[in-house]
Amino acid sequence: MTANAETWLSEVNEEVSESADFLSFQLAAELYGVNINDVEEIRVWEKPTPIPRAPQFVLGVINLRGMIVPVVDLRLRFNLGQADYLPTTVVIVLRSSNGQEQRLMGLVVDAVSDVISQGNNALYPAVGDSLVTPYLQGLLNVDEQVMSLLDTNELLSIERILRENA
Repeated sequence: MTANAETWLSEVNEEVSESADFLSFQLAAELYGVNINDVEEIRVWEKPTPIPRAPQFVLGVINLRGMIVPVVDLRLRFNLGQADYLPTTVVIVLRSSNGQEQRLMGLVVDAVSDVISQGNNALYPAVGDSLVTPYLQGLLNVDEQVMSLLDTNELLSIERILRENA
């Protein structure tokens, strides 16, 4: 392992404590996860109200207790193919906070799997280059699968969404 990778791994493992819990979910037969502390709620799939001229992956908005929440289809955002909205399809509403500002965004995923504890498992740096890589916090072994941990702040960054669509 290079010195840069060791430094990155050390920094990420400090950010994600060993007692961290993650909500795991399926997306195109792959396992992903987000920090459970960032999950506001899990909702059954309902068609959002469309937004004119929004990026293709922004399906629209939903009303969450009086707040307007944008809904993003992660399959479309990560170019993983068209999603079929089945009874297992859910919207994970994530919360991100950067100081004074708090953001909510719904992510459409194929199905929620489980809450996974990091335990003593090491978090590994992401490898490769894909549309998903900029949003990855790292990789975690979960039984026989590798779970890609997504960074909520990056996922909910409106600036990044606008940049990608420019």
